Amino acid sequence: EGVGALAPCIPPPQGAACTGFEMASSASAAHATALFGPAAHNRELRPLGTGQWDSVGRPFGHRVRSNGVHIGRLGRSTRRVGVRVAASPTSRSLVVMAADGNKKALLTVFDKSGLVDLAKGLDAQGYQLVSTGGTASAIEEAGLPVTRVEELTSFPEMLDGRVKTLHPAIHGGLLAKRSVKAHMDALDAQSIHTIDVMVGNLYPFYDTVTGGASFEDCVEKIDIGGPAMIRAAAKNLQDVLVVVDPDDYPLLLDALEQGNGSVASDDILRKKLAWKAFQHVASYDAAVAEWMWSQGPTPDDPAPAMSVPMNLALSLRYGENPHQKAAFYTDASVQEFNKGGVAGATQLHGKEMSYNNYLDADAAWSAVGDFKEPTCVVVKHTNPCGVASGDDMLETYRQAVRADPVSAFGGIVAFNRPIDEELAREIREFRSPVDGESRMFYEIIICPGFTGEGFEVLKGKSKTLRILKAEPRGYGARSLRQVGGGWLLQDNDSIVPEELELKVVTEKQPTEQQLEDARFAWRCVKHVKSNAITIAKNSRMLGMGSGQPNRVKSAQIAIEKAGDEVQDSAVASDAFFPFAWGDAVEDMCKAGVGVIIQPGGSVRDQDAIDVCNKYGVAMVTTGVRHFRH
Repeated sequence: EGVGALAPCIPPPQGAACTGFEMASSASAAHATALFGPAAHNRELRPLGTGQWDSVGRPFGHRVRSNGVHIGRLGRSTRRVGVRVAASPTSRSLVVMAADGNKKALLTVFDKSGLVDLAKGLDAQGYQLVSTGGTASAIEEAGLPVTRVEELTSFPEMLDGRVKTLHPAIHGGLLAKRSVKAHMDALDAQSIHTIDVMVGNLYPFYDTVTGGASFEDCVEKIDIGGPAMIRAAAKNLQDVLVVVDPDDYPLLLDALEQGNGSVASDDILRKKLAWKAFQHVASYDAAVAEWMWSQGPTPDDPAPAMSVPMNLALSLRYGENPHQKAAFYTDASVQEFNKGGVAGATQLHGKEMSYNNYLDADAAWSAVGDFKEPTCVVVKHTNPCGVASGDDMLETYRQAVRADPVSAFGGIVAFNRPIDEELAREIREFRSPVDGESRMFYEIIICPGFTGEGFEVLKGKSKTLRILKAEPRGYGARSLRQVGGGWLLQDNDSIVPEELELKVVTEKQPTEQQLEDARFAWRCVKHVKSNAITIAKNSRMLGMGSGQPNRVKSAQIAIEKAGDEVQDSAVASDAFFPFAWGDAVEDMCKAGVGVIIQPGGSVRDQDAIDVCNKYGVAMVTTGVRHFRH
């Protein structure tokens, strides 16, 4: 019934009786049922491909073969048929799989967000749904008709699911160019059907690795068939729509609806979806490669090659200057998991972040994160201009601003403790130490959180004040920095004073208070641009000199900023002193400092020691340099 041309042209296999054909209808496709032999051997026939006509009016797949032997030809009115199971002496039956004219959508996803709505939308637009495993089960549970992949391939899933879609019936249907007759003839000869929509996403490898799974479990989550299908569909973008992101499901359905089930002319959409598919697979493979290197014999060595997956977090208004385009990306590398930092911060209030805001916020958050005690750091143009620690956070904040109130105006303020209502009110109302009247203006406040009414009070300071909540930056992260045509890779400078063995090299022995001040100054100088000098006392940075081509000038600037408080203070230098007499060391000794802390290692170290001995100043060396470019 309805396929009358089929029965006369297919002689039954020897020893089998052909009792005819009948149509079985479903919600989305007409299924032909071939009845051979006894009723016990009856098989339901499911559609495999679309009914398309070639240039001379023949339906693709018009030849019918059994084990390579031609057994019939379809008439013009007959829909596409492909023989999938030939007659056998035991079953004495022939299974013929017939397809109606519907286009096909292959759905195989791990993330099933939005799957049912997508399947309903595709089914409503006349697509035959083809799927695998759990995806197929989810579609069936929604009451929708679905053809399982093994019905297309006539090959069972094997090797614990490692092989189920790696088959010419799948990849031929994805890769065949519809406009190339030789491609369509090749499909025709093998009774392979075209696939028009491919929806897929991959095993959760990243989540498995970062969840602490065993090596074996991680390996099992390396997707093979998924990337192969996604890449195949994306390569054939002119004929196949590929979607990897559930957020794009509505876009796909809208495009199909507007195009009456086809978006063949929408070249921009196809290219966008294909790009996204290739990027999805590339990021996935980057995570696999990164993890696999970490499991090797020398994981701490630089890998011979590497890829860094990045996700666009924000398109910025401009870069460092208005004429420069810019964007902000987050690092999706495995090793960045739970490392915290500005990239993962949540903006709770204020204007959109700018390129320079991100740089400054990162500098402030990195600096304040180096202190265990309650600390406030004020940053301007990536350099700390004020640092203070103490149990009283209100006074700590005030002292950090007073270190350089001119620079602090318009700066970034970071705290390593949550902001409560009292501190928030102080930040909101604090007057500039310069004139005692103007309220301090800040670009950003960044902290690990808020208590009580802290946030509500703080956001009342300004509608534009950017308020960020961030997790502390973890140790052990890498640092990547771009140069023209390349990248520099290094470990983060995570050494803190407690890890160092300080060596007193002068006749003068520092007091315990001077050593504490020296450690504080050393912790500060690490975050100042070279050449860097910091002066500190009583857990406060009094002055700093940064970014000067020579250390003498940095020392002079730091001394000037410290003013009268320089007496008996601690001075830290990020690198050794190449000269001492008539140079930075003697200038600081004459200013009245009590102790100098520096890496040592200069050929003129003894000169520096002799100068300190002359002026009765203590000097300690760290053996560690803190250059910052």
